[in-house]
Amino acid sequence: MKHGKKYQESAKLLAAGATYDTAEALDICLKTAKAKFDETVEIHVRLGVDSRHADQQVRGAVVLPNGTGKNVRVAVFCKEDKAQAAKDAGAEFVGGEDLMAKIRDEGFMDFDVVIASPDMMGIVGRLGKILGPRGLMPNPKAGTVTPDVGKAVTDAKAGKIEYRLDKTNIIHCPIGKASFGTEKLQENFDTLMGAIVKAKPAAAKGQYVRSCVIATTMGPGVRINPARFI
Repeated sequence: MKHGKKYQESAKLLAAGATYDTAEALDICLKTAKAKFDETVEIHVRLGVDSRHADQQVRGAVVLPNGTGKNVRVAVFCKEDKAQAAKDAGAEFVGGEDLMAKIRDEGFMDFDVVIASPDMMGIVGRLGKILGPRGLMPNPKAGTVTPDVGKAVTDAKAGKIEYRLDKTNIIHCPIGKASFGTEKLQENFDTLMGAIVKAKPAAAKGQYVRSCVIATTMGPGVRINPARFI
């Protein structure tokens, strides 16, 4: 893959094969944010587990102390008695059968998070083939299936993110924007990594955190020394 001049210039900031402590890695990472927009900073964590086994799944959700810097649009499936609480918390879209039909029949997808009360999962389940591949299907482990839809909306708006393994045993998550600066990104990073480490499956053997890389949207990956997470 051929990279542009800005990427190549940024790559020169990195020593070949080097790993860094978190603060230094974030400083370098922010120096690579040379795009005209406020780049997202993401972390990519490879774990020493096998996601093919149910007892080695790593999945959960955590509220980042400084948010993600993104305006999160929330759709909520609930009954009338909880609709006002969802709206008061800031949900953009609230409904039941009507919202399901709009998504299924009209291709409506103007939202980033889907929350559902447990008694609505029968309706939401009909959208599995649409929401599932996009990672939007509500899930109790992520806190998006809950009787307290108001709190779930508040958390989503405050910067709650879901983390889970992909097929290659890597977790990919945003931890904020380049404009946040090192200190706020460090706080978000520590919160997310703390949750991932705490979620270590009992069945996991050997080194749990194999590698950890942070990168801006357009920049090269900066490797963090995984030793501190062992």
